[in-house]
Amino acid sequence: MTPPAPLRIATWNVNSVRARLARVLAWLERQRPDIVCLQETKVVDDDFPAAEIAAAGYRAVVFGQKTYNGVAILAREEPVDVVRGLPDDGPGAERRLIAATVGGVRVVGVYAPNGGEVGSDKYAFKLDWYRRLRAWLDAACDPAAALLICGDFNVAPDDRDVYDPVAWRGQTLCTDAEREALAGLAAWGVVDGLRLHRQEGGLYTWWDYRAGAFHRGWGLRIDHFLLTHPLAARCTAVDIDRDERKGDKPSDHAPVIATVG
Repeated sequence: MTPPAPLRIATWNVNSVRARLARVLAWLERQRPDIVCLQETKVVDDDFPAAEIAAAGYRAVVFGQKTYNGVAILAREEPVDVVRGLPDDGPGAERRLIAATVGGVRVVGVYAPNGGEVGSDKYAFKLDWYRRLRAWLDAACDPAAALLICGDFNVAPDDRDVYDPVAWRGQTLCTDAEREALAGLAAWGVVDGLRLHRQEGGLYTWWDYRAGAFHRGWGLRIDHFLLTHPLAARCTAVDIDRDERKGDKPSDHAPVIATVG
């Protein structure tokens, strides 16, 4: 029996899909991933550039809102069994999660809350959102299945993922409570895909637009692939496309690409 062709799955916080559409289309043409999870699309569903994405060879399922948040899955084959949002989201909830099955893999794309200042209502909302995400995984997903959760988690898992751990200690994205919330997903049954292959520090996915952070190497790794153990066994690489952070009007995040056999 011929083994299935490897799947190249990407996650990318594009920081407005319409503002960066030309870059997204050029990147799709250059990288040719099979599946892409986008975050911070910042557009209502009716205004998502579905025609342009289709012309590039991708089907799109979307869950967006005006100005803020928004997630989408692009795939070469039709995504099925689509889920939008967490089941206990109230009316007008922020659009932060979309899931679908593509190529036999259950793909969950997330845009976790930033959290604002430590101790603020936004920070409490972030921790509760992680609690609700874990509850949904417990109720609706199977850690024995081929499943991944990817996206902008707004958490740097440990000090290797922070350019200056001392300066960031106790700051949002790096607090113990946030790291424990992310670890709660690992306890459900997923592993950090990049750390399957690389253990060193200095591998970042986000750089602030201010103070020349990108050129100074002032980054954080907050965009992740979390894979169930059956899928992790098939994962041959996780790469950060750092070059996409360069050039004219980039997103402040770089795409991350996982390859699974």
